[in-house]
Amino acid sequence: MNLAAIRDLLQCAILAGGESLDIEVDTVVAADGMSAVLAAPHPGALMVTGLANIQSVRTADVAFIAAIVYVRGTRPNETAVEFARKKKIVLLSTALGMFDTCGILRDQGLKGAT
Repeated sequence: MNLAAIRDLLQCAILAGGESLDIEVDTVVAADGMSAVLAAPHPGALMVTGLANIQSVRTADVAFIAAIVYVRGTRPNETAVEFARKKKIVLLSTALGMFDTCGILRDQGLKGAT
């Protein structure tokens, strides 16, 4: 599924990387603990998190995550957004909670990271 479809499905605001919404993802990593994401990298995956700070973007960079969806309407500060732009990581924000976000994505055929 491409990021544009995910944006529409989850009614996301685009925070960074709007020009890259054609990227395809098939795996979702959902965590607020960034060590869990780093423990088992999934290049090209979508990360779902409520941790809205620069550490989430740095983790995405190190783990080769294509995009982050921030849940519960959280948004990182401008420093994190600028870092994401520099690293070409798409940032989206949805008002949905993590449980609902992950359920919707699973229902659309995306798989969870193991």
